[in-house]
Amino acid sequence: MTVLAELAARIDAHLAGRVRSAAPGSLELTCEVAPENLLQVCRVLRDEPQLKFEMLMDVCGVDYLHYGQDEWRTLQATDSGFSRGVARGSADGQPPQDGVERFDPPAVREQHRHPRFAVVYHLLSITHNWRLRLRVFCAEDTQPMVDSVVDIWSSADWFEREAFDLYGILFRGHPDLRRILTDYGFIGHPFRKDFPLSGNVEVRYDADKGRVVYQPVSIQPRTLVPKVIREDARYEPALKGQS
Repeated sequence: MTVLAELAARIDAHLAGRVRSAAPGSLELTCEVAPENLLQVCRVLRDEPQLKFEMLMDVCGVDYLHYGQDEWRTLQATDSGFSRGVARGSADGQPPQDGVERFDPPAVREQHRHPRFAVVYHLLSITHNWRLRLRVFCAEDTQPMVDSVVDIWSSADWFEREAFDLYGILFRGHPDLRRILTDYGFIGHPFRKDFPLSGNVEVRYDADKGRVVYQPVSIQPRTLVPKVIREDARYEPALKGQS
């Protein structure tokens, strides 16, 4: 039995019905927990001698707003020199007749349907020398909120403040939930997928007023064209294997 398989078996033994474990096929095991079970599961992960995750290494937010709508080849991309950009699928969802790979956003969105925001916890067991990724989805998209785990792992204090600042995720029971990276008067949450890349405001020093002032951002948004590899001699079949 591999280390990940052993960890998955122990989690299933102590948390059956309260977490959903991913198949241990990658470098790290990922478990998903419902928001109402988060604190109970975290206490078991910390206190159960067979698990003993004493350390919370990181807490981060995730925005799945456009998840599954990526119009780029990823796993299928090779060094053969073709463009990784793909065209959108047909309206009826049927494969194209010309054999050209296309992307079908509705089908992918249906496959990955879940709430927009999630919180991910990275845990470390010093006793057993293994790691665990724990994920919880926020029940609401308009006001994402989960329970704070500060009382379980004190290191969550600043991590949760960062997730609140950058994603707008609220942590119920946090002792001091304030912004930690952005300015005091900052509006919005910059790591959300719908936050403009150029921001909403910019700052400059006003010599007449003798202080820094805010003003609407002056950068004009523009649409960038994806990089495409075309007619690259490095990928010519005749040149493969030559020094």
